[in-house]
Amino acid sequence: MHRRFRSLTGLLIAILLLSACATPQVIPTQAIPEQPSLSPTSPPPAWTATLVPTDPPTPSATPTITRTSTFTRTPTVTATPTQTLTPSITPSPTYALPTLVVKMQANCRYGPGVAYLYAWGMYTGDTATVWGRNPSGTWLWIQPDNIAYQCWIAASLVDVTGDVMLLRTAPVRLPHSVLYGPPTGITAGRDGDSVTVTWERVNMTEDDDRGYMIEANLCQGGYLVWMAVATMDTTYTFTDETSCTELSNALLYTVEKHGYTDPVPIPWP
Repeated sequence: MHRRFRSLTGLLIAILLLSACATPQVIPTQAIPEQPSLSPTSPPPAWTATLVPTDPPTPSATPTITRTSTFTRTPTVTATPTQTLTPSITPSPTYALPTLVVKMQANCRYGPGVAYLYAWGMYTGDTATVWGRNPSGTWLWIQPDNIAYQCWIAASLVDVTGDVMLLRTAPVRLPHSVLYGPPTGITAGRDGDSVTVTWERVNMTEDDDRGYMIEANLCQGGYLVWMAVATMDTTYTFTDETSCTELSNALLYTVEKHGYTDPVPIPWP
């Protein structure tokens, strides 16, 4: 009986292995009853199983391989630099310097005043360009059309086209002399509003001797007033009030026909 039981068990295992390989479907024709307790005298219950093979699986259709289009790299677009337009330069209006015509014969000098040496002679109808002026505009620093250097002329002696007060105040550039030395022994004394300056004579030849010149800032009417004076003497008296807040001052030059020595400050009282 045990041998028969083992044979049935082996048959069942073989059926199970066969079904795993062929994928058959086992349809039991009879429900397996609950196994009764076996006794040594009872034979094992008998059962039967019918194998119903199933149709082999239908192979799926071979997938069609769709070729994916090759990726084409889009070239990077390089931005065209924007052209920056250079702003056009608006030309500044050119300022036309004033011009003048000489009304009568006049001396054009090295400085703005009759105390300065003669530099050039101007005649009626002569023309020039005005390059500058003194603070009051009463003397003009000009470039005559018939010489290569500049000089000063009195505004009252010329007819001017243009506004000279738009021009800068021009500095005085004196020709320098090295033939003689500056004055020495300078003193100054005050008597009320009068200041007298004295100095020692500088020996010069008669042909060269043009005396002396003083450029001074003097207190008059409560304001400092600039003036230049020339003298052949070795003394000069000025009117200089004491009501100004700024101090008066002056410079003394030796003058010869070629120019001026270095100035010496006057010890103003």
